[in-house]
Amino acid sequence: MESPDTKSNKSAGQYIPRGVVRSNSPKLPSRNHAVISQKAPQTKESTKPQEMKLHTQQRAVQRALFNYSVATKLFIMDQQKKQVEKLQKMIEKEEVRMLRKQMIPRAQLMPIFDKPFCPQRSSRPLTIPRDPNFRLLNANCSNSISCR
Repeated sequence: MESPDTKSNKSAGQYIPRGVVRSNSPKLPSRNHAVISQKAPQTKESTKPQEMKLHTQQRAVQRALFNYSVATKLFIMDQQKKQVEKLQKMIEKEEVRMLRKQMIPRAQLMPIFDKPFCPQRSSRPLTIPRDPNFRLLNANCSNSISCR
């Protein structure tokens, strides 16, 4: 519904008050525009941006600390590994040195001829031998292919 004081242009979708004549001709600059342009243009106050607290700085510091801790752990592990390898090499060298020392051929001790060896009779009783009974094994295995 339109009010009696207004007239709407439905095709353009613009609100035009009643009594205003709309023309298709371009507007010519008026005196008022020339006067306004000669004056200093009004400047708006510059807006100051608020400082936003981002977590990037904190995150960068945390990441740097983490990288440092990882690097120190790797360095310590590498040092320990080198120390263990050095200790292993020293142990192996010592073992090789001892083996070489033992491998030197040496003369055996001279037997003592003052007291010749005289074996003595043992106090244990003699064992009584038993003959194996092969007949029983042959009777059980005669029908089978393999005997144990």
